Amino acid sequence: MLRIALFLERTLRGQSGHLFHWCPVFLALGIGLYFSIRFEPDQALVFGLLALAIPLLIWAALDRSGFMAIPIALTLVIAGFTLATWRAHEAAAPRLDLPYNGLVAGRVIDIDRSSSDALRVTLDQVAMWDLGARAPPERVRVSLHGKAEGFRPLPLQRIKMKARLAPPAGPVEPGGFDFQRHAWFQSLGALGYTRALPREITPPPDGLSTSSVRFALSEGIRKHLSGDVGAVAAAITTGDRSHLRQSTTEHLRTTNLAHLLAISGLHMGLLVGVVFAGLRSVMALWPYVALHVQVKKYAAGGALLAAAAYLALSGASIATERAFVMAAVALVAVMLDRRAISMRSVAIAALIVLALRPESLLSPGFHMSFAATTALVWVFGVLRSPSGWPVPGWLKPILALCLTSFVAGAATAPFAGAHFHGYAAYGLPANLLAVPIMGAVVMPAAVVAFCLAPLGLEGVALAVMGWGLQWILWVAAFFADLDGARRAVVAPPGVVLPLITLGALFVMLWVGRLRSFGLVPLALGGWLWVAVERPDVLIDESSAVVGVMTEAGRTVNKSRGQGFAVRVWLENDGDVVDQQGAFERREDGHKDAAFAYLDGHAIWVKPGKVKSDQRVACRSSDILIASEELRHSLPCRVITPKTMAKTGALAIYVRGDSLKFVSVAETRGTRLWSPPGQAQ
Repeated sequence: MLRIALFLERTLRGQSGHLFHWCPVFLALGIGLYFSIRFEPDQALVFGLLALAIPLLIWAALDRSGFMAIPIALTLVIAGFTLATWRAHEAAAPRLDLPYNGLVAGRVIDIDRSSSDALRVTLDQVAMWDLGARAPPERVRVSLHGKAEGFRPLPLQRIKMKARLAPPAGPVEPGGFDFQRHAWFQSLGALGYTRALPREITPPPDGLSTSSVRFALSEGIRKHLSGDVGAVAAAITTGDRSHLRQSTTEHLRTTNLAHLLAISGLHMGLLVGVVFAGLRSVMALWPYVALHVQVKKYAAGGALLAAAAYLALSGASIATERAFVMAAVALVAVMLDRRAISMRSVAIAALIVLALRPESLLSPGFHMSFAATTALVWVFGVLRSPSGWPVPGWLKPILALCLTSFVAGAATAPFAGAHFHGYAAYGLPANLLAVPIMGAVVMPAAVVAFCLAPLGLEGVALAVMGWGLQWILWVAAFFADLDGARRAVVAPPGVVLPLITLGALFVMLWVGRLRSFGLVPLALGGWLWVAVERPDVLIDESSAVVGVMTEAGRTVNKSRGQGFAVRVWLENDGDVVDQQGAFERREDGHKDAAFAYLDGHAIWVKPGKVKSDQRVACRSSDILIASEELRHSLPCRVITPKTMAKTGALAIYVRGDSLKFVSVAETRGTRLWSPPGQAQ
């Protein structure tokens, strides 16, 4: 035991100077622990953990051995758990508990497009009628259909409309993406649509505001650049995606170029780089300034101000906030004569982002941006040498670009596959052709256009920007139209991404030969992903749509309706067929026959009312899924809307003679964002 303790102490001492890189990892472990438990921690538990942190900090302060890292790590885990608990309670807001069909009024705070390409508005300061004593949701999101399609909302405009709203839906299958949790942290209490033309109550307030400036910039850009080019230009400069067609977005997503739309690390980095280089070059032209002023620090300060302005004008989304924090950390490091891009800078940025928004740990943007950044910093750190790369000078930029695209693509591939159920087969060549144009043409032209706008001369710069975007869109369309451009990937079990992440971090952050042990969780995560078993039967929370796994793939009982749930099921299966194709897989179309047979278990699906004399020859080992309540008893197991209201979506695994039922309520537990009345 003593030898083990000495070995551990010596090993931890060997990490001196590198342990700070692990701080965001242990903070994230605490946050992840909060989101993974199946109950909501009470005050006694939280205060007990905080009390435990006090002796841990005293231990760390008094201990001068390598073991002091242990209490610090435990304290960070407690801090992450506490931060996530506080943030979840702080985000609490009223939400709709039952469907609503009536008048809705509110102030427009966001305009975007839904997956069906419909214009969509998010309202705050919501007023709703016929709610009784219940408070209206803090925010609602309404898609505009029918007559409402001709309405063009304005930021901060107060509008009124008749809409159909419903509470945020839960996961479409156990262990799936929890939109109710996502909506909870956005204070989004209801979603729906309207077909009636909205009516303006009050116009946007006079005077300048961030929203009005964003809207004016977006309109000005699209006056010079029409069509998809103008829509993309507005999206990457102001965050306005309300004119961006889904077909364009799909082309970019299929070729792994969708990151060019999100105002995140790439855009913020390019903007900061252009402003920093421009200011430094201009100041260096004046001999007195170049000789007596620390030009680099002033240029970094100017770039930081430009990044802050970009953050405000782009709408300050979570991805943009994260990118700003990372850019700010790098620029402040320059002003303090520290290395701008290092693993320490990445760790500081991750700590700040997690402290401000603990829930961002669950977002694809957090995973992919920090995965790409960490991998790039590590790879280029390994390749750094006093003599530089042993290649000709003209080849270095080309090699660096290829290596950057490859490393970033490889680092984000597991997260892209897990979150978006696929990977872009031609992502590398598409990025090699598009990203340099984004950095060398589009973003510099955007900065110049912004500087020339007060003089009314922005048109020339926007034209150059448009040429660059035309090239990027052509690249996306070309590769997206190739056969096999997007390969489907089955959804992994929930434990896979944490295993892969921890294994990769151990390889990159640990110093010494023990880093090879990080390959073990990497391999284990990969094996669990390959060996994943998908449910034999899936039932959505309304019991209206059922999906059964067959030899040809999953088949569903409806060719239309509940399209979101079916699409997610098929994507999680790694299946590229659409709902109509899945519906046509059903082999037996007889009205009175069971929907499917699995190892002797008949799966009966009955839409509408099941009459007492209706022929349902089910046995005790069978399952009947009905979209309405039954008025008589049957020998088989019956699943109805009342059942689903308690359990949420259901997954069924066939195990020979037995059936294993797994529900959303069982896997999620009782959390703040769980709907009331769901039973575990």
